[in-house]
Amino acid sequence: MQHDYDLLIAGGGLAGNCLALALKETGLRMAIIEASTRKQLQASPAAGRALALAAGTVKMLEALGIWKGLSQAATAIKNIHISDRGHFGKTRLSAQNENVPALGYVVIARDIEEHVANLVNAANIPVICPARVAGLMSGDEEICISLKQGNESLGVAAKLLVGADGGNSSVRSLLDIPQQKTDYGQTAMITLVKSSLPNNNTAYERFTPSGPLALLPVGYDHCAVVWTRTNEDAGGLISGGEADFLAELQQCFGYKLGELSMAAPRCAFPVSLIRAMKMVSGRAVIVGNAVHQLHPVAGQGFNLGLRDVAQLAEMLIKKHEEDKDIGAAEFLRAYAESRQKDHDRVIGFTDALVRIFSNDWLALAAARNIGLAIFDQVAVAKSLLARNAMGLAGPMPRLGGRK
Repeated sequence: MQHDYDLLIAGGGLAGNCLALALKETGLRMAIIEASTRKQLQASPAAGRALALAAGTVKMLEALGIWKGLSQAATAIKNIHISDRGHFGKTRLSAQNENVPALGYVVIARDIEEHVANLVNAANIPVICPARVAGLMSGDEEICISLKQGNESLGVAAKLLVGADGGNSSVRSLLDIPQQKTDYGQTAMITLVKSSLPNNNTAYERFTPSGPLALLPVGYDHCAVVWTRTNEDAGGLISGGEADFLAELQQCFGYKLGELSMAAPRCAFPVSLIRAMKMVSGRAVIVGNAVHQLHPVAGQGFNLGLRDVAQLAEMLIKKHEEDKDIGAAEFLRAYAESRQKDHDRVIGFTDALVRIFSNDWLALAAARNIGLAIFDQVAVAKSLLARNAMGLAGPMPRLGGRK
C-alpha cells in the first residue's frame, strides 16, 4: 500500500526537530507537523527559559550535528554548589575533579530552538505549518491523520506517527492515553539577573522549606533563575513589584554573587509531576514532554526527552536498514520497554528530591544535611552524584554512530 509518508512527527519543537535531524540521511519519507509559526514560538515566554544541558546531552547534540553551531551561545557549568538554606550541609562538584571540560552547559531555549529549526530548514525536511492534528486512526498498515490548517482540512497517512508535541500533546489526547499527576502545590518563577560578582561558571542549587532555588551561569556575570515557591508565595512575588521580588530573592540566595539586579521580565508556571500511563498506541508513539513533565529541581526534563528521541532514532535507523515495518506493534513495544528504566530512575530521583528538601521537618532536615556533608567528603559518592548530574549514569543511545 502506498503511504504519503513513512514517518510523521507531530511537534516542531526541540524533540521533534532533533528526531528529524537524526533521521535526515536515512531515506525515510518524513515531515514535521507544527501548530505554531516560528515567530509565535520565538515570542513565547517559554522561549526565554534556561536549559541545563547535561554533558551526556551535549554528546548527543554533537552526534546530531547541532552542538557545533550552538556552543558559542552556551555557558559551561564547571562547578555545582548544592546547599540547604539555614543548615550546615553542602556538596560541591567540579569538572576538574571529574576530569571533564564541563559538568554541563546552560543555553537559552530560544537560541537552541532557533538553531535547530534552521538546521531542519537547511536539510529540506518538510514542515507542515501551521497545522494541528485533529484526528487519527491506526490501521494494520498505516495510520491516517486528519490535519486542520486554518479552515481547511488535510488528510495524510504514514507508517508511524511520533507525538513530540509537548505537555499539552494533541496526539496523546487523541490516543486517549491517561496520565498520572502529582501536584506539588508549587509554582516555578523564571527570570534572568545580573550579579555584581562574576559567576565563575558555577551553578547554585539551594533548597529551602518552600521550594528549591537554582541560579545557572549565563555568560560572565548573569544567571538564569529558576525559583520554586508555594503557589501562594509565588503569586504574591509575581504580582508585586520588581524591587520586592529582588529583595526576597537576594535574602533567599545570599550574597555569594554580590548584589543582584533584574535583567529580564519575570514569568511563572505551575510545577507538577505528570507521566503518561503508556508511550505507545496503535501506530503512534509519544516522546519527550508528551510522556513526562518533571519538577525543574534537577533540570532533567529536556535531557530525559532527548534520550527518548535518541533511542527512538537509533532503533528506527536499524529497523529501516533491515527494510522492516517501523510502525509494527512489537517494534514500538520494544522501544517503550527500552525507555522504562531511564524514566523510572530520573522521575524517581527528581520526585524524591522535591519531597526530601521541600520541607523543614527537623529529623529529615538533619538526615539530608548529613547526607550532603557525606557526599561532599566521600570521593566515590561525589563522583556518582556528578555522573548523574552529567547524565552519564546510564547507557547512552549511540544514534547509529551518525554525525
